[in-house]
Amino acid sequence: MAMIDAILFDVGRVLIEWDPRHLYRKLLPDEGAVEKFLSEVCTLEWHLAHDAGVSFAENAVPLKEEFPEHAELIDLWEERYLEMSPREVEGISDLMDRAEEAGLEFHGLSNMPSSIYPRLKTAFRPIRRLRTIVVSGDEKICKPEPEIFHVAIGRMGTDPGRTLFVDDSEANVEAGATVGLLTHHFKSATGLETHLEELGVLGAG
Repeated sequence: MAMIDAILFDVGRVLIEWDPRHLYRKLLPDEGAVEKFLSEVCTLEWHLAHDAGVSFAENAVPLKEEFPEHAELIDLWEERYLEMSPREVEGISDLMDRAEEAGLEFHGLSNMPSSIYPRLKTAFRPIRRLRTIVVSGDEKICKPEPEIFHVAIGRMGTDPGRTLFVDDSEANVEAGATVGLLTHHFKSATGLETHLEELGVLGAG
């Protein structure tokens, strides 16, 4: 008998690829310049404010004051954001097909800017398959804070103990476990497929 009824998916790096390098490799002369820009100017720490609900425009102001020579590149973080996500994660659509046929429902919990989610939903079918979604930019709180998991659990209406939370961040996976969700640390669709087989959701092979 299957041990779960639902999957709660992270979005970036689980359903779709996400890496700012995809964009900035088009805009900067070489890999060294890309890594320097992303480690010193538009850092992931800086981007976290967007996930927590700060607008791109507001967050860009102090950064452009500090790095005026990079003002245009900083603005392109928002304007060309979708180029950071060029495709679905390999194998995820086929796996969702199998899981849906087995009776599972899909939900989402993502650290993501509010303004970006609708654009990604339009662009990618795996996101459109989610029955409910909790976006950190809307809630003004990010994973791994427990509060956002409780929001997701309430919105899904599923039993946490029969819901598999899938995320590429180990810290987020650990946080999901503390609120009673089953968890999977995502590395590939193949690895998730094996876990779902072990949970009795999919027939082996």
